[in-house]
Amino acid sequence: MNLPGPDYPAPAKLNLFLHVVGRRDDGYHLLQTVFTLIDRCDRLRFRLRDDGRVERSNVVPGVPPDQDLAVRAALLLQEASGCTQGVDIEIEKSIPMGGGLGGGSSDAATVLMALDQLWKTGFGPEALAELAAPLGADVPYFLDGQPAWAEGTGDRLTPIDLPPLWYLILVPPVGVPTREIFTAPELTRDTEPLKMEDFSARPWSGELVNDLEPVVIARYPVVKEHLEWLRRHAPARMTGSGACVFAAFDRREEAEAVAAQLPVSMQGFVAQGLSQHPLHRQ
Repeated sequence: MNLPGPDYPAPAKLNLFLHVVGRRDDGYHLLQTVFTLIDRCDRLRFRLRDDGRVERSNVVPGVPPDQDLAVRAALLLQEASGCTQGVDIEIEKSIPMGGGLGGGSSDAATVLMALDQLWKTGFGPEALAELAAPLGADVPYFLDGQPAWAEGTGDRLTPIDLPPLWYLILVPPVGVPTREIFTAPELTRDTEPLKMEDFSARPWSGELVNDLEPVVIARYPVVKEHLEWLRRHAPARMTGSGACVFAAFDRREEAEAVAAQLPVSMQGFVAQGLSQHPLHRQ
């Protein structure tokens, strides 16, 4: 990275299951899911400017600066706070794009937390979460930054205890557009709502699935191939709207042993679940 100063982590997330339980009149889907952060992180750096301009200082393939949630988050905070300072933002991507791991939303949340300090805007966590809502349903979760049971559009968060798990995440060589999957006519939107206790009692039961998964694997056969391979070794699901798929393990060695068997045509990585956002610890 070229900008001076400390780097700020933006961790990926997994949906340990994802049910679509309804749809509002405005088109937004009603969900139930469990979010957890993992230690796979993008890295961001910032350089303050006196001219008020907000710029991304490096190229992120496939993401024009004016469409980058990180840039939009900075502009949103600048406008809401009346801050006259600007910033250069540098993003080192490690989270696969179009994989359902929330990289863009996490980058935006890290921008808000970092600039709230660097610009001394004094918003704090609750005000930032309210400000972040227009950026995307996942952004408030990354600001919350702990394992959570989520309902509504993913914005109603209840902290949940998770064991310290390790995850093997496979990365199919395809990006899945979220909008395409949520607007698919074949998507099931009437799954029976559950209680949080249902997840806590049996997190890997067959009742807990990702409702988006059948739509994705029908349209993207390579996702199906990765999921079928992983299920030969452990219970596995897709995260978010895909394309990444994952399995959970109690020990790092178990996850790495399965990863070592990956065929050369597949890519993946092992990551640890996080109990809180790295910036919260700092």
